Amino acid sequence: MSIQCYAAFEAKAELRPHTYEPGPLGPYEVELAITHCGICHSDIHLVDNDWGISTYPLVPGHEIVGTVRQCGEQVRHLSLGQRVGVGWQSGSCLQCEWCVRGDETCCAQKEATCVGRAGGFASAVHVDSRFAHPIPDGLASEHAAPLLCAGITVYTPLKAGVQPMSRVGVIGVGGLGHLAIRFAAAFGCEVTAFSTTADKQEEAHRLGARHFVASRDARPPEKLAGSLDFLLSTVTVPLDWAAWLNVLRPRGTLWFVGASPGKIDIPPMALIVGNKSVRGSGIGPRATMQEMLEFAARHNIAAQGEVLPLAEVNAAIRKVRENRARYRIVLAT
Repeated sequence: MSIQCYAAFEAKAELRPHTYEPGPLGPYEVELAITHCGICHSDIHLVDNDWGISTYPLVPGHEIVGTVRQCGEQVRHLSLGQRVGVGWQSGSCLQCEWCVRGDETCCAQKEATCVGRAGGFASAVHVDSRFAHPIPDGLASEHAAPLLCAGITVYTPLKAGVQPMSRVGVIGVGGLGHLAIRFAAAFGCEVTAFSTTADKQEEAHRLGARHFVASRDARPPEKLAGSLDFLLSTVTVPLDWAAWLNVLRPRGTLWFVGASPGKIDIPPMALIVGNKSVRGSGIGPRATMQEMLEFAARHNIAAQGEVLPLAEVNAAIRKVRENRARYRIVLAT
């Protein structure tokens, strides 16, 4: 069956209607009838070929929610009509040391949902069933979609780096940051939100932040020195990272999920004194994805944003490009 979609035919171009033949299902694949797909800034990087890995025509979309309408012969854990989600990663070897230990994101053969294959700005998609995650009943599809990339991206470091009594700072109140605030607050943490936009204060408090710091400086206020256990940077701007490290208490961690330009210039003694650390990560493995979805359903965590029809994909992308999305846009087929 032909799949209707929207594709970019060259770098930086608007998407146009397109049709492709997906071919037969592999033994572990399922065909999903897509109902919703979020727009992530990574989709725009792929459309523009910012990373030099795009091939055209390119069908973006990796925050996919849909229902199973066909199953390969070896699919046992999913059933027809079941609602599932697919994020950035859609495959790995499942045999290497990393996959065996449950960290498929480190697999040398990992595959991305819309790199070298068609993504979710479409009526349907074929995907490895082992990377299709059941959506809990308590999550609406339009709310689940952004969690499959933005949600797992911030949940993974919080799970690894904080405790219920941790004092957590979230740098940036945007597509990633607003979800990080919600998750950290649900973990029981005392959250401080940092933003260059002062009028986000009320919203940050509503999301669960106890404190809000508005500043356009590259450095945090000196009065915050030694006040936080964990700093999660969700921004894509260069900051004075040595100064931000000074905000941490002993054994604190500065963790990057936002791809800020430039270099991290930190003197070794800034880490040695206080046993501090700097880490980074993207998305998360399959088990963490399922855990995150269940946690979000239990704590009523959803991305803030708007839903637009798939036919308005170019208007939606322009809104994301111009930083007018507050905070996520989901396309509905």
